[in-house]
Amino acid sequence: MPDRYLKILLPCLGLLSALATGAQAQLAAEDPDWQETALAAPPAFSLDNLLALDMPPYVSLQFGIDPATLSITPDGIVRYVVVASNRSGSISAFYEGIRCAKGEVKTYARTSGNGAWTLVKQAQWRNLSDNQPSRHAIAFARQAACVGATAASSTTDIIRAMNK
Repeated sequence: MPDRYLKILLPCLGLLSALATGAQAQLAAEDPDWQETALAAPPAFSLDNLLALDMPPYVSLQFGIDPATLSITPDGIVRYVVVASNRSGSISAFYEGIRCAKGEVKTYARTSGNGAWTLVKQAQWRNLSDNQPSRHAIAFARQAACVGATAASSTTDIIRAMNK
């Protein structure tokens, strides 16, 4: 192979090697011992002070977060109750958690008009970008719950971001 090709090829191979090493380092950086903080019972919620989520205009439901239910666990999960309502006044609520570091959401419990929580059996983490029935979790993550791949620093910061 002529020298002029080697002068071009070698730097490219070096760059590819560096990129591959960086990708491996990112994969290795995930904590294999990570465990989710124990889950408490779903909190009581109120319809009085809901913080509205900005949803696309084609979404017919309105979503709001009850600020009194917000928590950030030591393992970086933002937990909250989100309330969905339609034009006729029917409501449903979901007790959920967002894991900003992985871009995932988990629904722990659901309730409808009667207010009694039903726990989700074998709740699983799902990607925020999945084609879910509702995109409220990704809207909440982007609007207030997450700062990049990190949970907001406090519930006060989340409430402040939601009130902008």
